[in-house]
This record gives sequence, C-alpha cells and structure tokens, in this order.
Amino acid sequence: MDVGGNGVGLPVNNKQRAMLPNKTRGEFTRNPRKDSEGLSESPDLEFEYADTDKWAAELSELYSYTEGPEFALNRKCFEVEFRTHVSDKKWTELDAAQHRAHAMRLLDGLEVIAREKRLKVARAILYMAQGTFGECSSEAEVQYWMRYNIFLLLDVGTLSALVELLNMEIDNSAACSSAVRKPAISLADSTDLRVLLNIMYLMVETIQQDDPADKPEWKIIRETFRAELGSPLFNNEPISVMLFGMVTKFCSGHAPHFPMKKVLLLLWKSILFTLGGFEQLQSIKIHRREELGLPPLPEDSIRVIRSMRAASPPASASDLIEQQQKRARREHKGLIKQDNLDAFNEKDPYKADDSREDEDDNDDNDNSLEPETFPLERDEVMPPPIPHPPSERVSFPKGLPWAPKVREKDIENFLESSRSKFIGYTLGSDTDTVVGLPRPIHESIRTLKQHKYVSIAEIQILKEEEFQKTPLSGGEEEVEMSSTELLYQGILPSLPQYMIALLKILLAAAPTSKAKTDSINILADVLPEEMPTTVLQSMKLGVDVNRHKEIIVKAISAILLLLLKHFKLNHIYQFEYMAQHLVFANCIPLILKFFNQNIMSYITAKNSISVLDFPYCVVHELPELTAESLEAGDNNQFCWRNLFSCINLLRILNKLTKWKHSRTMMLVVFKSAPILKRALKVKQAMMQLYVLKLLKVQTKYLGRQWRKSNMKTMSAIYQKVRHRLNDDWAYGNDLDARPWDFQAEECALRANIERFNSRRYDKSHTNPDFLPVDNCLQSVLGQRVDLPEDFQMNYDLWLEREVFSKPISWEELLQ
Repeated sequence: MDVGGNGVGLPVNNKQRAMLPNKTRGEFTRNPRKDSEGLSESPDLEFEYADTDKWAAELSELYSYTEGPEFALNRKCFEVEFRTHVSDKKWTELDAAQHRAHAMRLLDGLEVIAREKRLKVARAILYMAQGTFGECSSEAEVQYWMRYNIFLLLDVGTLSALVELLNMEIDNSAACSSAVRKPAISLADSTDLRVLLNIMYLMVETIQQDDPADKPEWKIIRETFRAELGSPLFNNEPISVMLFGMVTKFCSGHAPHFPMKKVLLLLWKSILFTLGGFEQLQSIKIHRREELGLPPLPEDSIRVIRSMRAASPPASASDLIEQQQKRARREHKGLIKQDNLDAFNEKDPYKADDSREDEDDNDDNDNSLEPETFPLERDEVMPPPIPHPPSERVSFPKGLPWAPKVREKDIENFLESSRSKFIGYTLGSDTDTVVGLPRPIHESIRTLKQHKYVSIAEIQILKEEEFQKTPLSGGEEEVEMSSTELLYQGILPSLPQYMIALLKILLAAAPTSKAKTDSINILADVLPEEMPTTVLQSMKLGVDVNRHKEIIVKAISAILLLLLKHFKLNHIYQFEYMAQHLVFANCIPLILKFFNQNIMSYITAKNSISVLDFPYCVVHELPELTAESLEAGDNNQFCWRNLFSCINLLRILNKLTKWKHSRTMMLVVFKSAPILKRALKVKQAMMQLYVLKLLKVQTKYLGRQWRKSNMKTMSAIYQKVRHRLNDDWAYGNDLDARPWDFQAEECALRANIERFNSRRYDKSHTNPDFLPVDNCLQSVLGQRVDLPEDFQMNYDLWLEREVFSKPISWEELLQ
C-alpha cells in the first residue's frame, strides 16, 4: 500500500473529475484559510469528546445530499401500501393494534419473489423508520415517531427478514458482475443495498439512545436486540462479521457497487452498541480489576481529560522571527538574543501561523530532526526584562493531572542497577531484598512501590505463560463468551484481510491522498447517475463528496479504536494480534500521512449544507440554494466529525506504539515530530494530550538540539502527560533501544500471539502427545466400530482376499 508523499488530495479521483464540465472542475475544495493574525488569536475549541455526535447529526450523516429525492419516493411507497389496506386516516391517528397489523403486513411483503415489489415494501418500511415525517411538523416530532416505529418494527421481527435480504443482495452475483463491467458506478447501482442498510442503521442508532422514559417492554426489546446483534445467529456469525465481509469484498474489486459509507457506519454503530462505548469500557475495566484482586485505578481518565485545558500551540522558528521583526520595527529596537525570544511571549508563548503554504516550517525538510535555526546574532545586547502587570502573570497548575505510575519491570531495573553499583551482584527479579543498599535507595524503592501499577494485561500474560508451561496440569481455561469474545472468534480467520481493507479505504478517503488510477472508488454511493451541469450543482456535489470522505474517515477511525480497546480489555493477545496486523499493513505511516496537511483547515472545514440535513430537510420548506450560501457554510467554530476523527487516529497511533521500541523508532524514521508538532496548533486539550504522548515516547531519540529548540513542547509534556517514575524520556540514555533487537521483539510477540490463538481457538491441531491413551485390551476390543455399508455388503470378498487367500505362519506369529 502506498503511503508515501505529502500531496494534498483531490476531493474526487481523476476519473470522476474528468466527467465534470470544464467550467466546474475547480469548485470542489471549499476549506477557508485563516490569515496569520486570525489564527494566532484562535480561542479554545469548545469540543466535548464522546462516543458519537448528537443524534440528529448522526442521522443526517447516513444520507448523502444526492439521495435527497429518495425521501419523497419512500413516502410515496408507504402511502400506496397504507391507502390500499387502511382507511383514509393518518398513520399518527391509528391505535397500537392497527399500527402492529400494518407493520406485520409490510413484513409479509418482504417475502415476495418479485424484486421490484420487494423494494417498494422495503422503502415503505424505511419511511416508517424515518419517522413517517410527512405527518410531522417539527424535528422533535419526527424523532418521537422514529423511536415508536422502530421499536414496533423490531417487536414484529423485522431484523431477521432484513438480514436475510441483505445476505441475498451480498451474494447477488448478477449485480456484482454488472457493476464490475460498468465504467462509472453511481447511486442507482446500489439502490436495494442502500435501502436495507438505511433501515438497519436507523434501527441501531435509535435503539442505542437510552431514554429513562422508555416503557419497560421497550427496554426488554433493546436488550434482546443487543444480544441478537452480538450473537452468531445469522450464518453462525455476528452481523458485524457479515459487514466486515462486505468491506473485504468491496476492496477486492468483486463488488464495487457496495455503498461503503453506509456499511462502515452500520459496522461502527453495531460494534458500539453490542460491545459498549468508552464509559462502559471504563466500568468493565474497574470490574475486571476487582475480579483479579488489583487495586482500584488511581483516577477516572475520562473525567481528568475533560477537565484539562488546552495549551497554546508551540511557535515555529519562522513565527518567532516574524514576531520579533514586527516588534523591532514598531519599537525601533535592535534584535535580541535567541535565548530570550521567549521573554516576549510569556503570556501566550506559542503564537503560530498555520495558514501559509510554506508553513511546513522547515520541519518538513529532510533535516527535520535538526534544531529550528534562528538567524540572530548571539552577542547582541540583552534588553532589560519586560515588566508584567500582576494580572498577566502566568498561572501554573496546582498539581499534575495524573498520578505517576511504575511498572514491576521498572522497579526490577532500578534495583538491579543499584545492586550492581553498590554491592556488585544482582538477584534477578527479587524486588524485596535490600540488604547492603544505602538508606536513600530504600526510600526510593518505597516510593516506587507506592506508585506501582499492575495492569490487567500483565496478569493475562502471566496466566497465558502458565497455560503454555503446564498444558495438562493447568486445567481448562474458562473463557467468558462475551460479545467481544464472540466478535473476535468471528473475525479471527480473516482478521488480516479486514485490517488491510479498512486501511485501503482510509487511504482513499484521506484528504492528503493523491488520486491514482489503481485506488478504489469510494464514491459509488454519492455520485448521481447524471453528472452536474451547472456551477451550483457542481459546488453542491463537491461539498457532498468531501463530506462523504470525512464521514468514512470518522467511521473507520472509530471502528479501529473501539476494537483495539475492547480486545485489549478482553485479552491482551487479541489486542496484540490486531495491532500487529495494523502495523504490518502500514497503519503508522498512513496516519502520519493523514496528519501531514494543514490540520487547522481540516478541523474547521465547512463541508455540510445544514438545510439539506435529515430530519431538517423533510419538515421545513427548503430555501433556494445559491453559490454564496454554499460558500459561506455554517457558523460552527469547528467540524465535530473531523476533530473526532483526528483524536481517534492519534489514540490508535498511541495504542500501536506504547511500550514498543521498534514502533516508536518508526515514528522517528518517518519524521513524525514536525508533523505532530503542527497538530498542537489545534487548541483542544484532548487532542493535544495524545500528540504530546506521541512526542514524549520519541523525545530521547530526536537529539539534544531538538529538545533545546522545543523547550515549550517539553514543558507541555511535563505538565499534561502522566509521569512514569524512573522514565528518562527527556534524555538520550535508553538501554532498551538497541536497533538490532527490533525485529526480534516483533518476532517474539508474533510467536506468543500464535501460541495463544492456537491453544485457545485451534482445536483441530491439538498436540497428539497430550491426548489420553487407552491401554486396556478389553476396552479397546469392546469399542463399537461403525463399518460402512459397502463393506458390510462385500464382507465375504474381504475375508477371501485379506484372510483366507494369505498364508499365515502361526508358529512365527506366536513367537
């Protein structure tokens, strides 16, 4: 997979651009750039990270703007069915029994053989799931009827019928072969699939919204639905595995018409609903630690992150020079020493400019690990210190946000080095014997043990080692068949292919991707049958295409992060298996390539047309769209989905590289430091935290000059990232970073993963040496052996050939 280069991606690939009229080809990109002054004064982004955006936003992202005319078509199909069987009353005027009767009639209609008739019934069901909006006057009313109708549809058993139809469409070889032969695929090629996926997505998205006012029977329906989604009820696999299969089939080129955005959104929401979000992960983690007898967590990480404040972004060299020159012209003063540039910016020292095209601020050059140079004379006279009024004094935090942690390995290393230094011998993993060591060392060990943190993963690794050492006496492992375990078992045989497919789509959707002829076409469910002919239509399609790509990035980033977090909690080697295949599929350079863009422009992009969003567009009279209104976009400070995607990708990168020296060195080799440093310009605390974590793990490899030139970043790491006692992250004396061990590290991890998967899941290849042997002659001869029918029919022939016709020397046999 090609992940090199730093070109800014086109919103559509070259084939699709060629189909547009010449006069409209430049209308696709609409990301406003800010001038340097505007950016340097940018306020903190009021963004609250959560599992998902607001319900209305998540509903609207299911539909592309090109699908707008289909809302009326769904309504028409429903009303034709409704008028045929029911009187002239409205749906909202019927009682519960009549509602149920009509839902059952529609469900029966899905069983018909005729494809067109089946599609009309499916559209009528989709209109119900959309809240029968034709009879509603407000968005709140639409959402009320959506909940009511969807619980009704689930109660009558619609899910199993939808899954069967979806399976039929996936296996529809005629549609696949037709799509493969087409030169350009459009919305019309995926109509049946889109209708089914829309209904299922609306069901999952609506049911997972927990409302305390729900009726008791609705709560039962919700839990039943959750269990059905996560259980291998359909084709002996969970629905998520079926959707993963669609993703790989799409990427292999056998089904280019699959509406990939809808598949990925449904896959994300299915995993989120069945496995649980970040709040549930935290509670599962607390419960697991209690079960294993581990001390409670030192703090609630979700609450700590939400209470953090964003730091001002670090200034680049060119920014500092520019500010200094302006100030010098204004005050007619000479240049000052480099060491004291920071004195000018005590209040907001990280003023930065993200808008210039050449703002790759010398960090992106081949010598990006060199210090940021200042063309200033070092022997200039230092100006007098600048007085600050008391109100402008820098306020420091009262305490660090995180409690420090220490691993058992850190204590062992500290004791080993202390014993070698003071006594001249070592005791291996003994962390209790302190004989002969000076008293300050005793106090240090006591402090380290106070902050010792034992993770669930460490316990799981120790248990796995015991199972491998004693396969007979260790007994059978009790595996809890949770939703996470069922999903892992489902995707285990093809997990490498699933990871490669997701990353291929992520690469195609990334804004930094160059259009290539061999890249997959992810626009099958957004491009209309007839390409636009006016400037306004082209602008609208351009917004739609960019929005489409952003939603795909959002869904994939959320899927990968959720799976990594749940697998890590379920069993560390499940997490390591997935993480290793992501690394092998070039996930690390791909994410770095994603961030190698003007990240502020991406986060503030306005690729949405609010008046066309569902459910607003179905209950309000639409105003006339103009090029000016499209250009202006909405008034939001930032784009929620893009900031959400960026944070998710940074968290995935942290998960892949944590405690892995070989992968940390990949960050250094791919020159991630300048890319990550530019991402600090986004003034959002959570995003900055994960960027600083990634910078922290590689700081010791970047050289003394880099650290000297980036002291503001070093200070931010110290203030915001958790401290590991004894971790010399800010210095270059790392004993574990021997380059020749990196391959061995990955190979050893891979061997452990394969042993785990083989022991727990591969029952067919059990070691024959460990199978029990029956040595009793009577029991062996007494076993019933079922002989095949043809043998019984020809028993006489067998006796003649194998017994009577062969001479037997009984004397030799008896001897």
